[in-house]
Amino acid sequence: MTNTLHRYSEHYAFERPPNPKPVQDDFIVFAMASRGINDDDLVEKYRAFLRLALKYHPVNLGDATKGGMLRPRRDLNPQAHWRRDHRPDPEEVIAGIEGHTTVAAVFDDYQDMKAFVDAVRGAKLGISVNISAPIDQAERCCRENGITRHSVEYSLGFCGRVDRLPDATVLELTTMCGHGMVSANFAKKMIDWVKENRRSAAAVARTMARFCSCGVFNISRAESILNEARTKNR
Repeated sequence: MTNTLHRYSEHYAFERPPNPKPVQDDFIVFAMASRGINDDDLVEKYRAFLRLALKYHPVNLGDATKGGMLRPRRDLNPQAHWRRDHRPDPEEVIAGIEGHTTVAAVFDDYQDMKAFVDAVRGAKLGISVNISAPIDQAERCCRENGITRHSVEYSLGFCGRVDRLPDATVLELTTMCGHGMVSANFAKKMIDWVKENRRSAAAVARTMARFCSCGVFNISRAESILNEARTKNR
């Protein structure tokens, strides 16, 4: 089970809109090892996993202890958000791995994810690999790559006073950080700024990604969600 199981989509919502679109742009592939069992040369195994991922156009790479390709910096204050270098830095993620953690590659294209999973199988790194995606897409990836699935975990969604939750667009953004570090109020503000043309969806998506401490925020999907929000209720 992974914390990305709880990524929200209107397609799986408690109150579905008419003809909700299935998720077709959000696939996360994790690598992890068990302490004392398959953790020999672990740092190099993790680095090999992420370097291999770079060949298949990931939209983010993550180290669960340090974050993704876009990160905050201690030497900058909040006023620097919109003037700083917004280029992702995958090499910082790879070089920063120090030991036991979970690493991940995030894709916005099924074929890229599928090709990467096949490449990882061929690399025989000796660590566990987990696909976090809509179950039909994960099943399809295993089947097309000749992999027998070991197990499956489902998210049962939100229960209780769901009327107190933020709206669907906010949830789609905030749940893309597995540790809840993208707050609902921040997401609401960023949606408003995009609607008011104060910031582009691309700039906002990159800024939001810096707050994700695990590096599994899908920057490409966030940009699509924000662009769609721009056109709603006009």
